[in-house]
Amino acid sequence: MNVSVLISPNWERAHPQECSLTSPESAMTSPQPQPRLNRRSLIKATGVGGLVIGAGALATVALPASAAAFGWSDDGSNYVVDTGADLVFKVSKSNGDLNSFVHRGVEYQGYGKNSHVESGLGASTVTISASGSTILITVVHGSLIHYYAARSGENNIYMWTYKAADSVTMQRYIVRLKPGLLTFTGGDAWDSAATTTIEAGDVFRATDGTTHSKHYSGLRVMDYDYIGAKNAAGTVGIWMVRSNHEKASGGPFFRSLLRSGSTGSPDLYEIVWYNMAQTEAQRYGLHGPYILSFTDGGAPSSALYARNLTTSWADGLGIRSHVPASGRGRVAGVGINGRDAAYTYTVGFANTDAQYWAVVNAGTGYFSCPGMLPGTYTMTVYKDELAVQTGSVTVTAGGTTTLNTITITGDPSTAPAVWRIGDWTGSPKGFKNADLMTYAHPSDPRAAAWTGNFIVGTSAVSAFPCYQWVAVNNDLLVYFKLTAAQAAAAHTLRIGLSASYAGGRHRVSVNGWTSAIPAAPGNSGTRSLTVGAYRSYTSTLTYAVPASAFQTDTAQWNVLKLSVVSGSSGDGYLSPGLAFDCIDLLA
Repeated sequence: MNVSVLISPNWERAHPQECSLTSPESAMTSPQPQPRLNRRSLIKATGVGGLVIGAGALATVALPASAAAFGWSDDGSNYVVDTGADLVFKVSKSNGDLNSFVHRGVEYQGYGKNSHVESGLGASTVTISASGSTILITVVHGSLIHYYAARSGENNIYMWTYKAADSVTMQRYIVRLKPGLLTFTGGDAWDSAATTTIEAGDVFRATDGTTHSKHYSGLRVMDYDYIGAKNAAGTVGIWMVRSNHEKASGGPFFRSLLRSGSTGSPDLYEIVWYNMAQTEAQRYGLHGPYILSFTDGGAPSSALYARNLTTSWADGLGIRSHVPASGRGRVAGVGINGRDAAYTYTVGFANTDAQYWAVVNAGTGYFSCPGMLPGTYTMTVYKDELAVQTGSVTVTAGGTTTLNTITITGDPSTAPAVWRIGDWTGSPKGFKNADLMTYAHPSDPRAAAWTGNFIVGTSAVSAFPCYQWVAVNNDLLVYFKLTAAQAAAAHTLRIGLSASYAGGRHRVSVNGWTSAIPAAPGNSGTRSLTVGAYRSYTSTLTYAVPASAFQTDTAQWNVLKLSVVSGSSGDGYLSPGLAFDCIDLLA
C-alpha cells in the first residue's frame, strides 16, 4: 500500500511571534459543534425505540458505528461515545483504556493491546457525564486522573492527564493502531518482519543496512503541531495533535518519541516526560489537552493546534487543575539587540511548574508569549539552541508583562578567535553526519566515516565529525599554523559540547603539551547519541594553552589532539562520547 505520512511544517517561520501554548488571545477557536439532537429527532435519526436518561446525562442505547447521533451508551463493559459525526469510540469501565475507535465504520484500534496512559493503568474508577455539547469520561487511578472528552459533531477525542506525583507512573499516552490500515512511511518507519535488533531492543537494521527506531522522529517539540498518517486513497487520516507541553519537560528543543513506524505495532505518542537526553525533572499537574483527530485524509484543523486552541468549553467540566484563559497572563518583549541574522532566536520560560517558549520576530526582535500560568520564570534567550542570555520575569493572571529591549551579552561567537571550527549554536549543525543523526543510528551505512582529521583553513566544517566516542573515533587531530606573534602568546582553547554521554569530555594535547582532565560535563545519564538526540546539557570545556606549547617556526603545523576520556566504559557507539557544538582558539 502506498501511504503518505504528514507532519506539520516548521510553523515558527510563518508565525514568528507566536508562543507554543494555549492562547487566550488567539482569534482561532476549536471547531464549532453541530446542534445537539433533541429526543424526537434522535429517535427519528437512529430508528431505535427510546432513550435512557440518567444522572443528568443524555445516553443513547447501543448504536451502530455509522450512527449520526451525539450521545453515549453503556454496553456493560465500556462507555460507548458517538460524536454525532463519523467517530464512535469505547472506553473500558474497568481500567480506562481506549479499546475501540471506529471511524466511518472501520475499526482502527489495536494490535492486541489497547490505547492508554503509559502501558495501562489497571483497575480504575471510570465515570461519564454530559454537559451541553460535551461528553466527559473521567478515569481515576490513585492520584492520577485521565480525561476523555467528545464534542458534538467533531471527529476528535480530547484528552487530559492529571499527575500529582511519582506515586503513579505517567509519562505518555500511547495510541495503538491496527496494522496494515495506516502503514507509516519515512525514515522512522520499518518492516518489522525484515529487520534485526542492533541496540537495546528498540533500534533495528533493515536488510539494506539502513537503521530505524521509534526514537528517530527528527523533530524537536517546537517543530511540529501533529504527527500521523493517511492512506493512499486520501480518505482517512489519523493524527495525534500535541498539547502545549506547559507541564512537560525539556524545553522547546527536546526530542522524544512521536510514533513507532513498525508495521507490526504502529503507534502514536504524546510524551510529557522522557528520560533520554532529558535536562529537567518531571513537572506535575494537568497535561493537555492533546487530541486524537480523525479526518477524511487531510491534516487536522489548525484550530486544534496548541498555539491556536481555545478550550473555554472545558472551563466548567470540573477537570482537575484546569486554568481558564482569565487565569493566565502574557509576556511581551519589545526587541532583542545583538542578534545574528543568520539564526532563529527563541525565548524560553521555565520554572518548576511550567514551561513555555516564543519565537522571536526575525525583523524586529519582538516576541509575545500568551497563555502563561502565573508565577516567576527564568527567561532564556536562545541563539538557535544555545542559551546566550538569561533573566527573570513574573507573570500575573489577566496581565501583560512588557519587557524593554534585551541586549545579548553571552554569545561566545563574539569573542575574537585565531580560528574557529563551526559556530556556537548549541548543536552540531554543519558538522559531518549531523543532519542524519536525528533519523538514524551512527552505524547506518548512509553515515560518512567517523574518522578524519581537520586542517584549519583547508578542510570544510562538514568534514569534521559531529560526534566522537572513545571506542570509535578517538584522538581526532586538528592541524593549524600560527603567526610569530600568535605563537609567542598563550591562548584559550574552547570546546563546546551539545551533549555528553557517560561522562565523555576531552583531554587535549597541543604538540608536546597535555592538559589536565576537566570535570565531567552535565550528563543525562541515558542514551542520547544513538537515539536521535544530539542535545542535552550544553557545556563549554576551556583549556589554558601556554605559549610554550606552540611551534615557534611559523612554517610548521601545530597539532591539536582531541582525546575523549571518562571514568566509565562501554563498547562501540555506547562507549563514552560527546556531540560537538564548536571549537575555537581565542586570539
